Amino acid sequence: MFYITGDTHGKFERIADFCATSHTCRDDVLIILGDAGINYYGGKKDIRLKEKLSALPITLFCLHGNHEARPASTGLYELCPWHGGQTYMETAYPNLLFAKDGEIYELGGYRCFAIGGAYSVDKYYRLEKGFKWFSDEQPDDEMKHTVEARLEDIKWQVDVVLTHTCFLKYEPTEVFLPFIDQSGVDKSTEEWLDRIESRVTYQKWYCGHYHTEKQVDKLEFLFESIQVFCQ
Repeated sequence: MFYITGDTHGKFERIADFCATSHTCRDDVLIILGDAGINYYGGKKDIRLKEKLSALPITLFCLHGNHEARPASTGLYELCPWHGGQTYMETAYPNLLFAKDGEIYELGGYRCFAIGGAYSVDKYYRLEKGFKWFSDEQPDDEMKHTVEARLEDIKWQVDVVLTHTCFLKYEPTEVFLPFIDQSGVDKSTEEWLDRIESRVTYQKWYCGHYHTEKQVDKLEFLFESIQVFCQ
């Protein structure tokens, strides 16, 4: 089975409960749409979390979010083939996988295209308080070129698009934090996804990031619910 959910931010109680009630196994896959929080702290705290998650009877397939380190920048991961694409995996934790941006994965009979990353609207608060902030949280120009070149290769046709943030025209403005001045928010990733969405042919698009749950046309925002993937 393939399942999908939104941001977990290092809190996996609901995932553990789901595994227990649904009697999952390692062959089952849960897609997390970024901000899993698995590579947030660095060092022993991350290791403890990974050891705990490695005992879960499920495989976690995570997009990169904005509140965690990119797997490629940690020096801990290697690229391994998985469901038709390349994923980042640590040998010690083979059920904790991260998507590589621009890869296509065959999941549940669907050709799925992955794009992670977003801007942290709380960036300056984090910097002021000494909290973690990751300078490579958004796709850079090289990554954007790689993603677009891959879409060109497949003639801009996929079944499902998986992203952390959404394309700009469907931003859920009703959940914007009232104390954040939106004029200072970098929306370059959302603007880029807008251009991609206008060209790509797809059946369904999933994203997380906004801590809300709703569907608009073919786009679905997920947060805490766990759904059967593309049911």
